[in-house]
Amino acid sequence: MPTLASASALRVIKVIHTVAWAFFVAAIVAIPLAAWRNRFGWALVAAVVVAGEVAVLAFNGMKCPLTPIAARYTDDRRDNFDIYLPLFVARYNKEIFGTLYVAGLLFALLRWVAS
Repeated sequence: MPTLASASALRVIKVIHTVAWAFFVAAIVAIPLAAWRNRFGWALVAAVVVAGEVAVLAFNGMKCPLTPIAARYTDDRRDNFDIYLPLFVARYNKEIFGTLYVAGLLFALLRWVAS
């Protein structure tokens, strides 16, 4: 049974992880929105920010660096044990948002070439 301290630590990690996730999702969404408005510099900044996160994930075996920290505080290993996301979204996070990232990049590239 988890202690109060470990439950609190896990909550803090989950909040930080969720805020970081939301930041990167916002950057993914910003790419096509910026491109739509012909703000290609902003689209590039968002794309580079997300590419940095992809590099961090790749360096860590495609896992967030917060996941092993959260694992110290619980025996739960469901796909969302370390983040406040619905199980389905946590399970398919990389597939969902990776697809949106690539689609946003392609859209931005097409808009840039057409401008």
